[in-house]
This record gives sequence, C-alpha cells and structure tokens, in this order.
Amino acid sequence: MSSNLRSYQGTHPQLANNVYVDNSAVLVGDISLDHDASIWPLVAARGDVNIVRIGKRSNVQDGSVLHVTRKSESKPEGHPLIIGDDVTIGHKAMLHGCKVGNRVLIGMGAIILDGAIIEDDVIVGAGSLVPPNKVLQSGYLYVGSPCKQARELTAAEKAFLPASADNYVQLKNEYLVELNQEASY
Repeated sequence: MSSNLRSYQGTHPQLANNVYVDNSAVLVGDISLDHDASIWPLVAARGDVNIVRIGKRSNVQDGSVLHVTRKSESKPEGHPLIIGDDVTIGHKAMLHGCKVGNRVLIGMGAIILDGAIIEDDVIVGAGSLVPPNKVLQSGYLYVGSPCKQARELTAAEKAFLPASADNYVQLKNEYLVELNQEASY
C-alpha cells in the first residue's frame, strides 16, 4: 500500500476497479471507493473514527477535506460520511459526517456538517454552509450560509449532474493511462 493510503488500527482504504487517487491525496482508515471514483490533488480523507464510503463515478476535487464523527453513547452510529454515485465535490469543499445522495454537485468551498442529508439531484452552491442535521430536498439548488432552498433545478441542470461526473471519469481515465505509460518506462 502506498504512503498516501494509510491504515488505521489495521483497516486500510479499499479501492474498486479503475479508481484514481492522486499521489498528493491522503486517505486513512476505513474508506472505500467504488468503481470509477476519483480523488484529486491534496484531498485529505480520514476514516479513522467512523467510515467513509464514496460511490461509483464520484469525484472529490483538489483540496477537499472528508471526515466523520466518532460513535458515542448518545449517538451510537456516530456520523459516517456516505457519498452516493455520480457526485461531484468541488475544490476545497469540506464534508463532515454527512450523507450525500446520487447525482449531486457540491460547489467549491461548500461546507456540509454532521448529520446533514443531501437527497438525490441537488446542487449546493459554491461557498454554501449546510448546517448540522439539515435535509436538502431532491431537485433543488441551495445557496448561502446557512444555505436556503433557492429554486427548482432546470432540466438542463439535472442533465448536467451525471454529465459532470462523466467528465471526471473521462479525466480520471486519461490520468490512469498516463500513469501506466510512466510506469512502463
């Protein structure tokens, strides 16, 4: 296992097929990445006191931080971090112990706090703050600090959500080809 993929108490990050993790990213502990997921430069993800799960074709962009909340007597399951399929997490976003559905775009610099639930087909605007335990309903754009429901997503925006994930799958594949070429020299 490479030095940027680190175990914690004997649990190692698990990577499915065709996953890209940049060498400058650090993943620690009980983290799993599903098929075609990608982790970009300077991401820090810690699955040390709970689990982190990242779905198929999801991408976590440069400088983002992913963490969880410890299990406790008052909260036996703690707050794991669960990210669905076809999710795009923008640069320098911070996700902490929350649940993100499928086909979600989280804008650059957004902060999503413990217990927040983002349903499927949602856009969280850049710089938005999603407070603890807030539920963002499917089909809407949310903006602000704290975030508020701004409006329904247009058909074009809904179509863009899986397209954004597809763009990062394509980019990830290009990076993997280049890495394989470098390894053959």
